[in-house]
Amino acid sequence: MEIGRLLTAMVTPFDREGKVDYAQTQRLASALLDSGSDGLVVAGTTGEAPTLSHDEKLRLFAAVKEAVGGRGALLAGTGTNDTAASIELSQEAERVGVDGLLLTAPYYNRPTQEGLYRHFEAIARATRLPCVLYNIPSRTGVNMTADTTLRLSRVPNIVGVKEASGDLAQIAAIIDDAGDEFRVWSGDDAMTLPILALGGYGVIAVVSHLTGAQLHQMIDAFLEGRAAEAARIHRRLLPLMQTLMTAASNPAPVKYALNQLGFPAGAPRLPLVEAEGEAAERIATELRRHHIDLAVSV
Repeated sequence: MEIGRLLTAMVTPFDREGKVDYAQTQRLASALLDSGSDGLVVAGTTGEAPTLSHDEKLRLFAAVKEAVGGRGALLAGTGTNDTAASIELSQEAERVGVDGLLLTAPYYNRPTQEGLYRHFEAIARATRLPCVLYNIPSRTGVNMTADTTLRLSRVPNIVGVKEASGDLAQIAAIIDDAGDEFRVWSGDDAMTLPILALGGYGVIAVVSHLTGAQLHQMIDAFLEGRAAEAARIHRRLLPLMQTLMTAASNPAPVKYALNQLGFPAGAPRLPLVEAEGEAAERIATELRRHHIDLAVSV
């Protein structure tokens, strides 16, 4: 399946008791595809993967796949800082029927570049699914260099990288030297247009929960040579992008926004807490400035 240029890194809806709300997850998945997303990432950072159990992740993968079918690609977040556990979850996700895997760089244990290479290679070779790497040094404590990413691009089923290093020189080197079939998605909403300008493919986004159609319009405008229009859309969405990333720890701001809009997503699980006070007011104020693409009637 074509993975697509705009993927939403989905939140995981919880009910009032903090349990995964699988029915609401299915509604959200369908609504996101209806409002501009080409595909979805389930159980990633925004989906609160660190607080989801193994069984919860597998049930989420199955529920979302059942809801969306072949309408859009489903990437399962199966990468952890334990290679063997990542392989096990990846193989089980493949049996569930997901379309691909998102594999984050190992966190906390801070492997060397050779360790990163062997970790990702081992997972990719244990599955037939397309694999997208995820480099986010602000959360993992280690940056995967361009050289390591390029080595991994030669593994047949490693098809791209979600780049959130913020290093445009590094991202440019990857785009310049990788083959045409290896794709770079922005892992930072605010860097989408600059990465597209370097030759990147798309974005795995958070703001697309709310403004998916507009974000896709920006991507399409740029690809069709309407750079000024793309820039205008990017500038319009930029304050919302920044608010969702800085008002509180992701995904607390986007969950607060969804709840306020009438699309229940519940509170984050501890150790994350709900946005409140000044942070909540900042999010609410910014929301009022934007047209919301997500259909919020439930």
